[in-house]
Amino acid sequence: MRIAVVQTASSSDKAANRELVTRLVASAAQDRPDLVVLPEAMMADFNLDGVADIAEPLDGEFVSTLRKSAVEHGVAIVAGMFERSCDQDRPYNTLLAVGADGSLLGAYRKIHLYDAFGYKESDQLTAGDVAPVVVKVAGRTLGLMTCYDLRFPELSRALVDKGADVLVVPAAWVRGPLKEHHWTTLLTARAIENTCYVAAAAQNGKKYSGLSQVIDPQGIAIAAVGESDGYAVAELSGDRLSGVRQTNPSLANRRFSVTPRS
Repeated sequence: MRIAVVQTASSSDKAANRELVTRLVASAAQDRPDLVVLPEAMMADFNLDGVADIAEPLDGEFVSTLRKSAVEHGVAIVAGMFERSCDQDRPYNTLLAVGADGSLLGAYRKIHLYDAFGYKESDQLTAGDVAPVVVKVAGRTLGLMTCYDLRFPELSRALVDKGADVLVVPAAWVRGPLKEHHWTTLLTARAIENTCYVAAAAQNGKKYSGLSQVIDPQGIAIAAVGESDGYAVAELSGDRLSGVRQTNPSLANRRFSVTPRS
């Protein structure tokens, strides 16, 4: 499986962001990935005044753009958006997975809202149900996580218990003291402790850290972008995955009983 992680910064202009998505997917598709991962909040950036007015349904313009690009280039896409919820003032922070045929593979509504580091995401957004979401792409099982979810290892473990061998982590990881260190450390930890791949696509620019990357099951970054706009492509190997899990059978050696949530 080939994965492209794309790094860019969205704006408050939804039309401009849709055009940006179209260009970015077209560019990354030149390297023939099976999956293109775009950052969190790709539909529109966070706004201090709230995001309720810009939220869309899953059949709205943003999702239509993803589906069109997926079909045009024959790639699956994961990207972040704000989805309308039953609370008109507090939508969901949603990851949408679209298949290469344009089908909707799954939607993950962010469970852990970013009420930390002086920010309160729950003022603007509704948390999703505590239900891990996995989807299938090119023979691999992807577990969907968003940004702040990375700080909660129980979610990544629940996704792996549902069969995920790749954790897909779109993010808008806010810059700040030690924040970049936290980002790279936690991505590496989630890969090592679960002996799985981690594919992280982050926003960059003045507000966000960038540092998009793909990490293998031994915690090695096998592709990375840095701070600038761009994308990186990595080849994920089933032999590498099974080999690491044979050498380091930490999942099999667990003593705690875990029942995945459905």
